[in-house]
Parts: sequence; C-alpha cells; structure tokens
Amino acid sequence: MSLEQRRNLLIELLNDSEEEVRVAAASALECLESLQDLQQIIQELKSDKRGQRVKAIFAMEKVKSTDVFPHLIGLLKDPDADIRGTAIQVLGVKAHPKSLSSLVKHLKDPSPSVRVHTAEALGHFDDVRLAPYLVSLLAEDDEQLVASAARSLGSIGSPDSVEPLMKLTKDSRATVRVAAVEALSELPLKG
Repeated sequence: MSLEQRRNLLIELLNDSEEEVRVAAASALECLESLQDLQQIIQELKSDKRGQRVKAIFAMEKVKSTDVFPHLIGLLKDPDADIRGTAIQVLGVKAHPKSLSSLVKHLKDPSPSVRVHTAEALGHFDDVRLAPYLVSLLAEDDEQLVASAARSLGSIGSPDSVEPLMKLTKDSRATVRVAAVEALSELPLKG
C-alpha cells in the first residue's frame, strides 16, 4: 500500500461510526503527515538563515520517526551554539536512549547556554546513571546551569542526589535554592 493510499484510508476512517476508530485514525494521520513533512524539514535545515533552521529543528520534535535522530545528532556538531542548543532541547524532549551519550558530551560545551540546555535535556531521561554528571555541575559558578542541573536531578529521581541538593539549599543564589527545594520535593524517600 502506497503512502497516498494509506493516507486516503485514514481520511475515510475519520468518518467511522465508532469514536475510538476516529481518534485512532486522526492520530495515525498526524503521524503519517509528519513523516511526509520530514523531507521538507530536512531541506530547511540546510538553509543559511538561522531562524529557519531553528524552526525546522523544533518541527522535528513533532515527527514520530527514528529518522530524525541522525539529523538532530548531526546538528550537535554545528558551529552555531543556538543550533546546537535547539537540537539538544528537541533530543531531550524526545528522550531516545541512543542520543544520551551524544548529549552528555555537551555538558562540557564551550557555550554556557548549550550546557544549560544539556542539563535540562538530561532531566527528560529516566536514568539514574546521569546523576553523577549532573551532581558535578552543582559546583559551577553559572547560576542557570546549577539550577538546571538541580531540576534535572529532581526529575531523574536518584536518591543519591539528596545530600548534594540539600547543600544547595544553603547557596547564596535564590534561583539555585528554589531549584534545589523543588528537586528535593520530587525525590523518593530512602527507606
């Protein structure tokens, strides 16, 4: 069955007598259309205009296909920090395990904003092995980086993060203290 035939079938099913079928058809149609859009998005990534490229990267967030990952991971090598940061944000939202090692490397990116986006992105992964990487960021001078790392530690939920986060509640920066308190509220209690 061709892509167009599949699309036409799904459009017909939008009028099915059962609501459950209509909802499933709408969801499947959205997924199919996002795949059709992927080729156009990939072309927009090659634009000379930063804004157009950023928009294309964010559009990849909606594409439900593993075909986006090689493109997003390739963008992590882009010389433009905004492009790297945007790709990191989308990879974080998608939270695909195979992108994890590429993301962790950007905790040492020369751009402060890319490091912040990376710390935030890692919070989308349910992997306690990330805790030591994030805990190491808690001693940094960059307030946003420390706050992002703290929030991600809360999201990940590693009980080993309790002590480092408790120390952060004494930090001189209010933003950091708030992030630490919020993260502590998300962590499971040790038994």
